[in-house]
Amino acid sequence: MVDLRIQQAFDYPTLNVDVDRSKAALLGLTETDVANDLLTSLSGSGQTLLSFWIDPKTGTQYPVVAQTPQFRLSSLTDLTTTPITGPNAPTAQMLANLANFRRTMTPAVVSHYDAVPVIDIYGSADGADLGYVSQQINKIVADTKHSLARGSKVMVRGQIKTMNDSFVGLLVGLAGAIILVYLLIVVNFQSWLDPFIIITALPAALAGIVWMLFMTHTPVSVPALTGAIMCMGVATANSVLVISFARDRMTAGDDATHAALQAGTQRFRPVLMTALAMIIGMVPMALGLGDGGEQNAPLGRAVIGGLVFATIATLFFVPTVFSMIHSRRSESNVRPAH
Repeated sequence: MVDLRIQQAFDYPTLNVDVDRSKAALLGLTETDVANDLLTSLSGSGQTLLSFWIDPKTGTQYPVVAQTPQFRLSSLTDLTTTPITGPNAPTAQMLANLANFRRTMTPAVVSHYDAVPVIDIYGSADGADLGYVSQQINKIVADTKHSLARGSKVMVRGQIKTMNDSFVGLLVGLAGAIILVYLLIVVNFQSWLDPFIIITALPAALAGIVWMLFMTHTPVSVPALTGAIMCMGVATANSVLVISFARDRMTAGDDATHAALQAGTQRFRPVLMTALAMIIGMVPMALGLGDGGEQNAPLGRAVIGGLVFATIATLFFVPTVFSMIHSRRSESNVRPAH
């Protein structure tokens, strides 16, 4: 972590004016009278009075603000001689006759989060990705929980919270995409088994994404997860090509093994062409060329790694699974009953 700092300053010089209300009441003055006259000296009557002068010709409003000249308030003694008047006071009184003065230190900035006062510690990550920094911060927060004052707690916010929320949303979207694709294929194939065989290529796609990000030293990020979701669609489409052809061959009378071999052979070129078109199109993005190109580079690398592994699984693993499952089903169907 670099540039660590506390946003709130705690040693701001402050002058407290404690009004003796009983003495002020005997003189016909109130706390409001003292505050209004003191504010007039320090910041002007605009803080307490909303008086305007209107130009009769143009109708423009001009605020009229009265304030004690700054050169007349050059010391604490000048402030104590501020005259205090009120509607019920027969004569003006000096502030020193009504209040006591004391010097203290108070926070220069008071911040709130959800109506709760907070102390903000700001910092930036340097030389490490945000996920690693987040893990280390969470460890420190967990180790110091027992030493916190009662009613206090430590919250990690900022870009870390945004990153975690984005990751959770994208991971849920990735799982939802796989489930929705599976259900959509079930409706079209009118089967629960063949769609399952089709999506067996998706674990290989996920493994390829992890492998490519690891080999290129690319941290997991929002663009990388977006690329993973994109890769799921292309990988599923290629598997559909293979399984649909194998189903047609079985309908034509071939056994499961022969149908799977024919599907892998006949659909080799279409699957390879689809995958290569996507992979080649993502190469410029994966290289991260140009200004700001490194922002979208994880997306291209995730798609390339996922499609490489998914294509191999589609052409070799998926037909094998299809052959094994349907061969067993055929054997169970022809087995004589006892």
